[in-house]
Formats: sequence, C-alpha cells, structure tokens
Amino acid sequence: MNTANLQLEGVYAILAALFGALRGKGVLAQEEIDALLVDVELSLANDPLRPRDMRDSNVEAICFPARLLRLALRESAAGEGFSFAQLAGRVGQETPPQ
Repeated sequence: MNTANLQLEGVYAILAALFGALRGKGVLAQEEIDALLVDVELSLANDPLRPRDMRDSNVEAICFPARLLRLALRESAAGEGFSFAQLAGRVGQETPPQ
C-alpha cells in the first residue's frame, strides 16, 4: 500500500476524533457536522474550476474523505466502533450512482 494512503488513514482518524470531540462538548451538533460535510462534498463534486475531462472515479476519490467522515461520525454517534477498512468499504457501497 502507498505510504501516503496510510498517512491519510491517520489524518481521517484524527479528524473524526476532532469532530467527535466538538460534538461531545456541544460546540457542534451531529446535524451541523453532517450538514457541513455534505456541503463540502457537494462543493468538491461540483467544482466549476475542475478540468472537464477529469474522470468520475477521480472526483469520487476527492469526495471520499467527506463521505468517510460522515459515516464515521454517524457510527460513533450511535455508539458503534469502526475501522477504516470497514468504513472505506461501506463508503464505496453507499456512493450514489453517476
């Protein structure tokens, strides 16, 4: 596996923990965090400055972090544990069709 992928896995875990802490301290509600990540994903997916010839799979890769964090935070809010591999697989299964 590419070392950068492993580093990103760590960054996603840190971000999920940070958002979870913000939620736990009442700084942001789960719904606010989810809405923020939905907005980020939509902004990334619909970037008007992105080259038009970019493959859909590359756009999906750009949106992956927002989708992964949304799922991780939903799982943790429900008291569920999660692993990166499980979440990544579910993100791929739940990605809306093009």
